[in-house]
Amino acid sequence: MNLAQLLDTLKADDRFIRHVTRWERIPAAAGRYADFPAGLDPRLEKVLRGRGVDRLYSHQAAAVNHALAGESVVVPTPTASGKTLCYNLPVLDRILREPSARALYLFPTKALAQDQMHEVHGLVQDLGVDIKTFTFDGDTPETARRAIRSSGHIVVTNPDMLHQGILPHHTLWVKLFENLRYVVVDEVHQYRGVFGSHVANVLRRLRRVADFYGASPQFICCSATIANPRELATRLTGMDVAEVAENGAPRGEKHFVFYNPPVVNAELGIRQSVIKTTRRIAERFMGAGSQMIIFARSRMRVELLLTYLEKAGRKVGIKSGEVRGYRGGYLPGERRAIERGLRDGSVGTVVSTNALELGIDIGRLDVCVMAGYAGTVASTWQQAGRAGRRQDLSAVVLVASSSPADQYVINNPDFFFGRSPEHATLDADNLVILMSHLKCAAFELPFLTEERYGGQRVDEILEYLVEQRVLHRSGDRYHWMTDTYPAEDVSLRSAAPENVVIIDQSRPGGRIIGEMDLFSAQEMLHDEAVYIHGAQQYHVDNLDWERQEAHVQPVTVDHYTDAQRKSELKTLTAEESRPLHTGTAALGEVGLVSKVTVYKKIKLGTHENVGAGRVHLPEMEMHTTSFWWELPEDTPEDLAAAGLDLGDALKGLAHLLGRVAPVFVMADPSDLHATAMVRSPFTGKPTLYLYDAFPGGVGFSRRIFDQFEEIAAAARTHGRACGCGAGCPACVGPAVESGSTARNGAVRLLDALLADAAEA
Repeated sequence: MNLAQLLDTLKADDRFIRHVTRWERIPAAAGRYADFPAGLDPRLEKVLRGRGVDRLYSHQAAAVNHALAGESVVVPTPTASGKTLCYNLPVLDRILREPSARALYLFPTKALAQDQMHEVHGLVQDLGVDIKTFTFDGDTPETARRAIRSSGHIVVTNPDMLHQGILPHHTLWVKLFENLRYVVVDEVHQYRGVFGSHVANVLRRLRRVADFYGASPQFICCSATIANPRELATRLTGMDVAEVAENGAPRGEKHFVFYNPPVVNAELGIRQSVIKTTRRIAERFMGAGSQMIIFARSRMRVELLLTYLEKAGRKVGIKSGEVRGYRGGYLPGERRAIERGLRDGSVGTVVSTNALELGIDIGRLDVCVMAGYAGTVASTWQQAGRAGRRQDLSAVVLVASSSPADQYVINNPDFFFGRSPEHATLDADNLVILMSHLKCAAFELPFLTEERYGGQRVDEILEYLVEQRVLHRSGDRYHWMTDTYPAEDVSLRSAAPENVVIIDQSRPGGRIIGEMDLFSAQEMLHDEAVYIHGAQQYHVDNLDWERQEAHVQPVTVDHYTDAQRKSELKTLTAEESRPLHTGTAALGEVGLVSKVTVYKKIKLGTHENVGAGRVHLPEMEMHTTSFWWELPEDTPEDLAAAGLDLGDALKGLAHLLGRVAPVFVMADPSDLHATAMVRSPFTGKPTLYLYDAFPGGVGFSRRIFDQFEEIAAAARTHGRACGCGAGCPACVGPAVESGSTARNGAVRLLDALLADAAEA
């Protein structure tokens, strides 16, 4: 049975099709082409023609033309649309014409950097010219680093290495910075939230150092399809950026199936295990001989599915080596062998974490099955793009879990298949992050009193750092004056400079496995917590708050822990507000005094509450950015007349919006916190708050302020459509926690906001 026949069989299978919420057939599309740009070096054109490329895709030609015209550009097109030529062609063209020219390539992962380095190296070999291409990361031997610094035409690295290994040592990289013509930033959609806010500052520092050496590089950015690629690239690079939006690459016919496992407990909103369902569906494709990739959300799920599918494969004559796993923790040689096996067909099925989501070359497969929503529409399309050779039929199946985000997407397929709804956001001027990078920048080069950083004056912060004896002012310059090396103390993955170190005590002498900011550590690393790191569960034996150390031991248990933080809004300053149909939307700064008091034990898979415990940690104070919805004073009376309770409604609303809003702003649910007050001491009215879970905020609240009606409409649709009775974890939270009228009350508030309660 081939793939087309299997798809027909699935369509005719009532037991399968009754759980399908959408079967989208995406028709094949022919490629759109353009001639090679007139200004392109003829040697490059000759090499491409020798590879059978007689014309470029339209988006490749447009991107190259922008670059050759001296413009920075962003190319937001799908996986396997040939984005590498969008930057390799202008970079190689410039080096061919100007042999001293240099380029810096930034990729978010080492594996992707290695893969793309081989791609450009292949072009260079075909050209037969001496253009040196090197990867510079933590694995680069010291003996090779000197050669890279002095002779590397193209240096391939990642933001962390640029931050800690290149910029602070720019005097060793004079040739790179004096001659830097292009900076390539791939997978731009990955740079959002805290990480994106840090990387934007790293790129500010890069431009500052380049300017010191007399260079002004162009930026070429590539992204998955998101709603605001140009805005994001502009915020990230600090440059005006042109956008090439149309994808000219051809595609084969693709069937995209949304599958929602059957409900096994309607009251709790629990569905059949996503792992068991994925296994059952994957086995059917294996039986048809399709080459397939299965994405799972954790390393543990990867290993479980791999175990199941190896057994299933043996029953239909598939050898164990033809079914492989792929995740962090595998040795590099093993991962490269799996990638080769996928390209040459000797590996028929691979079960992977999102490590294979990005553009590593693994060929083009027939089928992609996702065990759970990838977290964003952009990432889901990236994973789906792994299936489908350019002219051949392919299939993608998304199997939903019981989580609110999964259930929202699976039951609202138009959200997914319509225009890109997701706005990636960052805030490079977050005060905590900005100050960290100003220290790094001052270490790299003294600041002048009139100097602008990120387009703004920073004299006040520099003077504060002088008072703290971090900087020394001499005349019109601010100099770094301490013995420490600031970049080492700044993690690009955390907003707060102070961290708790996580130590695995099962190893002799202990082994550091990670770090976490203090605010998050109280919620995830308290005594008796079950902390999950790289899909491995760890029991927290002790959180030493004074020494900022969490001592953990690996365990295997059927639950994780979820701490409850009680927060009191201490101060409130509204920066902006606007009227809504019901009430007012506002954006401003909040001061939170918070304390983690209790934690719940949550069963894996079903999300049932299976226990609880107390947490004894000090209060913390944090200033951040918040969105809030101030409801009318007569809201309690309106709800009471309908037999609904205001407290229940607000609890349900906070749970519902707290789960739906992250889907729109490309945030993890833990990046946003929601709370509601029956009578806020600041507004004097019922008020719902949604605030960034990071000191200073990183832009999520601002995006919610701008998009609130759209987010509220989606939340209402999800709340109405949920199959539970009074409430469940997939919508407004369990009725036992939120109250028996939470679901109806939350939906009624959203009806009033959206001005069509009469139609409900």
